[in-house]
Amino acid sequence: MMKQKAHEFTSESVSEGHPDKVSDQISDAIVDLFLARDPTAKVAVETMTTTNRVILAGEVRTNNGAEITHDEMNQTARDVVKRIGYEQDGFHWENMAIDNFVHGQSTEIAQGVEAGQGLYNEEGAGDQGIMFGYATNETPELMPATLVYSHQILQKLAQLRHSGAQPALEPDAKSQVTLQYDGSVPVGVNALVVSHQHKDSASLEELREIIRPVIQEILPDGWFPDEDKFYVNPTGRFVIGGPDGDAGLTGRKIIVDTYGGAAPHGGGAFSGKDPSKVDRSAAYATRYLAKNVVAAGLAERCDIQVSYAIGVAQPLSLYVDTFSTGKVSEEIIAKKLRELMDLSPRGIRNHLALERPIYSPSAAYGHFGRAPGENGEFSWEKTDLVEELQRLL
Repeated sequence: MMKQKAHEFTSESVSEGHPDKVSDQISDAIVDLFLARDPTAKVAVETMTTTNRVILAGEVRTNNGAEITHDEMNQTARDVVKRIGYEQDGFHWENMAIDNFVHGQSTEIAQGVEAGQGLYNEEGAGDQGIMFGYATNETPELMPATLVYSHQILQKLAQLRHSGAQPALEPDAKSQVTLQYDGSVPVGVNALVVSHQHKDSASLEELREIIRPVIQEILPDGWFPDEDKFYVNPTGRFVIGGPDGDAGLTGRKIIVDTYGGAAPHGGGAFSGKDPSKVDRSAAYATRYLAKNVVAAGLAERCDIQVSYAIGVAQPLSLYVDTFSTGKVSEEIIAKKLRELMDLSPRGIRNHLALERPIYSPSAAYGHFGRAPGENGEFSWEKTDLVEELQRLL
């Protein structure tokens, strides 16, 4: 399927202080807490945030005798909220209430995902489901430009807030970028929205002048939109925000987490889940494969889908779509990808070295299009299959 020649497309992002992202970051910090003590720990932790309260729920299990208490989980949640910068009357890291309902994992789930315990000898997937990975050559990150710019605007504003350079800014924020495309190539900005929580004393004009140079720095020269298409806090004021303004939940920003709507999403969230859950690990694996296909020059765009059954190790299907931009047939690409990577849950974890406490950085500003870190973060963004894939050309 080819996109229409001239079209608009829009993606949004949310800041680390958005209530849903606060929840994601707490959940992933708890995942890292468990994996630091036991790389094989099983974790599925959901977080809800509201006015001066955090609620934790879910199932956990360690296999090496490591013990993580509710007090440790609660302190982890406070540390996350403090790092984000919430010290408001309606949400404060120090005096917020925490209700912790995390408990042990069901033995029936355990027998399906542990080797030799279920109906199948191999370690199986933790649930049925479909996962997608996507890449496009429209940006150096091999990500949709609309989402890259949306993330970068909020990341830069957060840096200015944390450094103290812009004390008028508070943690909660959203951005939205609409680009004009000529075929698959972005050629300009048609509209741009930034809603940013602020101190009561800050005026709307002051906020516009804080945000304007950030956008000018990030967008290509000449792309800044017309003034009537540059929206800052369209309601006029944004003082009450974060979990005090709106309840937050883990896993409610999955399009922000992935491809900004430019590609399908299987439905499963990532944050709060250890890497044995294919909702997370297989989505990382398909991004890794799609990115390598595009980086190798086999296609300008690539979308990959896999599907799993609970307790069954190997994926039931692998689908490749290059949107008529491929230089090699999709059937050949799919066959080669299966040869290059074992897509069982264990195979993915081994290939991408996922059994490490590396997930907190992914819980804000997207799981994809990020630079691989020194400690193994974003290992799924490596392009180490390029040489092998180029042999297909």
